[in-house]
Amino acid sequence: MTSILTNSSAMVALQTLKSINGNLSDTQNQISTGKAISSAKDNAAVWSISKVMETDVSTIDSITSSLNLGQSTVSVARQAAESVVSKLQSMQEIAVNASSDNVDHSTLTEQMGQLAESIKSVIGSAQFNGLNLLDGSSSGMSMLSSFSRSGNTITTSSLTVEAKDLLNGAYVAKSAFTGTTGASATGDTFAMTLDATTGTGDITFDTSTLAAGDTVSLTISGQKVSYTLSAEDMASTSPSALVATGLKSAIESLGISGLTVDYDDTSADTLSLSNTGGTALSVTGQYANAGSTDLATLDVSTSTAAAASVEKLSALISQATAVASYYGSTETQLSDQADFMSTLSDAMTTGIGSLVDADMEEASARLTALQTQQQLGIQALSIANQQPQTILSLFK
Repeated sequence: MTSILTNSSAMVALQTLKSINGNLSDTQNQISTGKAISSAKDNAAVWSISKVMETDVSTIDSITSSLNLGQSTVSVARQAAESVVSKLQSMQEIAVNASSDNVDHSTLTEQMGQLAESIKSVIGSAQFNGLNLLDGSSSGMSMLSSFSRSGNTITTSSLTVEAKDLLNGAYVAKSAFTGTTGASATGDTFAMTLDATTGTGDITFDTSTLAAGDTVSLTISGQKVSYTLSAEDMASTSPSALVATGLKSAIESLGISGLTVDYDDTSADTLSLSNTGGTALSVTGQYANAGSTDLATLDVSTSTAAAASVEKLSALISQATAVASYYGSTETQLSDQADFMSTLSDAMTTGIGSLVDADMEEASARLTALQTQQQLGIQALSIANQQPQTILSLFK
């Protein structure tokens, strides 16, 4: 039966053409955007995964930028520390030359002063983006180094870079004293009072964080004694014992009436003080860094003073070298971590692309096929629409 009201052939052709046009629109969108999934309606699950991964990539890129900034800051500190080492070596050469009697000590003293000022200038200018790790103005810096995701839970880790105060010599937090009886100790200071007739007290020395060139001193009722740690002391099995015995001898040489100092071999780092002299005694302790500010006190005006300065400069070189080595290894660590995070970002970006990017070769072939189908669909619809006109021949 042929009907002029219902053209089934045209309806089928129209639906087919609509489907072809829809597929053609999707293909053209893929070609124009380069993505097979550009919105949630294309594939909600894959689109959601890709957006989470894109957020992670953005975070990783920010971490990489932070690591690169930290690496640049550390690089400046390393180069400055290396420069300080070089200048200290030059100062040591001058001190060695000044150890002889037949040299111009005045000229050598002037050269030492110029190098000391140069060192301070180098340290003072060793800043990057306003942060100086060498002049004591900063406690260091911390930065995110990585993060991981487990569902909606994010776990991060950080890298911390310590500041090494080359200008003032405070390379690490140091403690020199601990008190056990009637004493107050705060690490680098010590204080106690010995009663006039029965006063006793112990002083325990802690050299675990000290370095060659550091000085530990005690002042007993206005009279000061001190002991400076040498490189050989620090290399020994018990530097604390050397400090204790050295200060014991120095205290005894003061000849303070009624004051006795005992040294117990079983507690090699402790001195026990006892006062029976009838006058209360105050005992205070002070620890002094062997820092670069001490360079101003280096003396090469005589051969004897210059010889003493050689040992101190050796300790300073050792400390500055340790600082340069620390920043060198830290710079390598930051560089390696930044490289890893950059590689991770690239890998994740590739993974996102495999999920949402369009296959352009396939899309091009599909576009050609759909354009052909569209033309055929239009032709089929045109033929189907002409069928009711054949009914007119029945009425002639």
